[in-house]
Amino acid sequence: MRFAVIVMLTLFLDQVSKYIITVNMYHGQSLAVFPPVFFISYVLNPGAAFGMLANQTSFFIVVSVLVITGVLVGYRYLPRERVWTRAALGLVVGGALGNLIDRVRLGQVVDFLDFRVWPVFNLADTAIVIGAFILIIDVWRADRNDGR
Repeated sequence: MRFAVIVMLTLFLDQVSKYIITVNMYHGQSLAVFPPVFFISYVLNPGAAFGMLANQTSFFIVVSVLVITGVLVGYRYLPRERVWTRAALGLVVGGALGNLIDRVRLGQVVDFLDFRVWPVFNLADTAIVIGAFILIIDVWRADRNDGR
């Protein structure tokens, strides 16, 4: 149940934030929030992280569907006590769904979080990275505990 809530909340926040950006800003517009550190910049990304593999939309759709399907199939086999693993996977699936919706709907992803020292990204990307980080730590901790 928590997994589904995390997925839906992540997806909701991602899509609402992208909607707010697309209806209130024009493509390429940048607003200073905490200059010179943080800006909101409306960018359309046709690729993956850092714009890699630009215009490979079909590839990213297939990969996203495979990742989401793999997590959903494998999730059933996770022990209930693996709470952090379940939460992390919820973030990853919610983020992957958010970017998948953009790719299917627009052929690219709406990005807007701009720290100027890093490529512009969105809440879905943030959820995926945080989920992956939690997953790595949780798996590492579980392996350490199993080794004792």
